[in-house]
Amino acid sequence: MRWTIKPKPAPEQVRQLAQELNVDPLIATLLIQRNITSFDKAKAFFRPSLDHLHDPFLMKDMDVAVNRIEQAMANQENILVFGDYDVDGTTAVSLVSSYLKSIYPHIATYIPDRYAEGYGISFQGIDFAEDNGFSLIIALDCGIKSIEHVAYAKEKKIDFIICDHHRPGDSLPDAVAVLDPKRDDCRYPYDELCGCGVGFKLIQALSQNQNQTMNDLIPYLDLVATAIAADIVPITGENRVLAHFGLQVINEAPRPGIQALIQQIKKQTLTITDVVFVIAPRINAAGRIKHGNHAVELLTEFNLEQAQQFAKEIEDYNSERKGLDKQITQEALQQIENNKEQDSFTTVVFQENWHKGVIGIVASRLIETYYRPTLVFTKSGDYYAASARSVRGFDVYNALEACSEHLEQFGGHMYAAGMTLKVENYEAFKNAFEKVVQETMNPELRTPEMEIDAEIDFSEITPKLVRILKQFEPFGPQNMTPVFATQNVMDTGYPKYMGANEEHIRLFVKQQHSDGFAAIGFNLAHKKNVIANRNPFQMAYCIDENEWNGQISLQLRLKDIQ
Repeated sequence: MRWTIKPKPAPEQVRQLAQELNVDPLIATLLIQRNITSFDKAKAFFRPSLDHLHDPFLMKDMDVAVNRIEQAMANQENILVFGDYDVDGTTAVSLVSSYLKSIYPHIATYIPDRYAEGYGISFQGIDFAEDNGFSLIIALDCGIKSIEHVAYAKEKKIDFIICDHHRPGDSLPDAVAVLDPKRDDCRYPYDELCGCGVGFKLIQALSQNQNQTMNDLIPYLDLVATAIAADIVPITGENRVLAHFGLQVINEAPRPGIQALIQQIKKQTLTITDVVFVIAPRINAAGRIKHGNHAVELLTEFNLEQAQQFAKEIEDYNSERKGLDKQITQEALQQIENNKEQDSFTTVVFQENWHKGVIGIVASRLIETYYRPTLVFTKSGDYYAASARSVRGFDVYNALEACSEHLEQFGGHMYAAGMTLKVENYEAFKNAFEKVVQETMNPELRTPEMEIDAEIDFSEITPKLVRILKQFEPFGPQNMTPVFATQNVMDTGYPKYMGANEEHIRLFVKQQHSDGFAAIGFNLAHKKNVIANRNPFQMAYCIDENEWNGQISLQLRLKDIQ
């Protein structure tokens, strides 16, 4: 782990902002690091408002999309709401379909089967639309590269509206409307929305023409916040506003489907982190193990008893997912060791019977052991399919694009992508991918980086600091939980080891002339020699609250000790 201290802002800038906001210089420093450099920006950051959301009609093609949907309603057409099988896709489908059903009856949903149809718009889905009399398909969280599929639908007199947030290719599908803030010709002020976020902008635009206000849309924000958390998009700008109010809905008045998932967690107030690690994996498990339709059923069910039954089934899928994830990770690690590829710049593993639904999770797990861009392949019909995950600072999407001559299709983001290729191209692709990463990856990125926001002494950790840090939430990309470093720390001599294999450590740490703090380090017990014999050490940590038996106490969550 290499520690990198973030550059300190100019002292004059810190002093001025601290004075303007009447806060400690440490808080001013943290704000400036997040590009919050004025009173107005700080006000927007600390007091998110639904008034800060942009006009949806600023998005290219939004007026066209709304006109086509209103025309379909006026003509009594059947509308099919189509979306991907992951959390972003299923929440987006649930959001748009449930809103449309509140103003128009002829609405149905379609989630492609991960195994039979694969990612995104499918020919099978278009055939389903034709067979069942749908003349308009609204595609969510997919479709930006589906040129052939949209052309196929057009031949069948089926129109498409595409709502996506992935990077477009060289040309766009010939759809009635293509809503994607990442389009080069789109002037929408914020381009980091997730797929469900683009879906929300669509219903926001529709609602304006229905004489509804933002208050009518607040009940849908639990879905948007769940998608923002799961899709790991930046929690800045519009995403921050949507996540803030969506979390309020999750904690105060969630829809029955989300309420049924929460009931299985013994926690009173959920944070974005809880949504990422508790709610999202369960919603995802439906598409990974069985079918994404189960997630949409859960999220659009308004009878709590029925929702609880759906949630119980999804909990079973999640348990099955965990078992597969563990087994395949072990097999993949064994394969890396057997192949003696520990010195490679990449990890590329394959086994034809690995479950396609969990290879993305396995790729993330492998990075925990071998920190490098990782692809996990399995057999999918006549092709090999893979999930890619990357390390911080390296764009795996660009690397795949550089090897695209060997691929049938690919898509995704900087840190996560998916692809398929012909069996005979596997070795050539594997070699090309290794070569591209070797040539383009900064060698520094091969060591995990710990970014430190500020070096502080324990005396600076006051109730006021903790209170203000809580107002930095919701945390996420580009607004991560602040990480602090403190030097010359000592353990009081009674560390406690926890976990099945005693892999976690709990300490009570002190600095000279300061109060001590409880500190917990997950998977840091192997560092016990660093703290032995009351030797001084330095630690990187987040300031956290521990909830136990209804009692809340301050604790430091260790990230690393040296």
